[in-house]
Amino acid sequence: MAPTMERAAMKDTRPTPAPTQLAPWQPWRLKGIGVLRIVFGLAWAVDAWFKWQPDFVRGFTHYLTGAQQGQPAWVKGWIGFWVDIVKVNPHLFAYIVAVAETAVAIALLLGAFSNLTYLVGSLLTLVIWTTAEGFGGPYVAGSTDIGGAIIYVIVFGGLFLSAAGLYLGLDRRLTPRLGRWGFLASRV
Repeated sequence: MAPTMERAAMKDTRPTPAPTQLAPWQPWRLKGIGVLRIVFGLAWAVDAWFKWQPDFVRGFTHYLTGAQQGQPAWVKGWIGFWVDIVKVNPHLFAYIVAVAETAVAIALLLGAFSNLTYLVGSLLTLVIWTTAEGFGGPYVAGSTDIGGAIIYVIVFGGLFLSAAGLYLGLDRRLTPRLGRWGFLASRV
């Protein structure tokens, strides 16, 4: 047998690194995940700031009704359902959105209660996408966008899968202290 074939036939006996072990060059990637989470939190903070402005609070119902223009009947019906709910107390709903976006921004910036934040942020983003953004529509000839909010859901999913709260965040210290509620934060 040729020497190269003998080597190929030999089983590789090198130890396989455990999934938690990192190559020397990988810690910068983990910090990068933390930085990505923080930058995303800054974007949410700016957006939350806009939600606290008087024009948003006063025009909350208008934002929803404006999304109905040019939409198919089923989308108009869906948004109309939400408009009817919001009309009960539009200022209260505007403040609920402002508080929720502020809480998501703070949690992203601190890297605290990350799993809960990713869930709440995804749900809030889906509600925004399906109402104020009208599912990214109207979808007519020449449409070129599906709306920005749906992309946020994907970013939240990536942050969840990478346990981003553990990197440059408080979850590393917070999770062990939460005991059985540790699932609300990223796990080590």
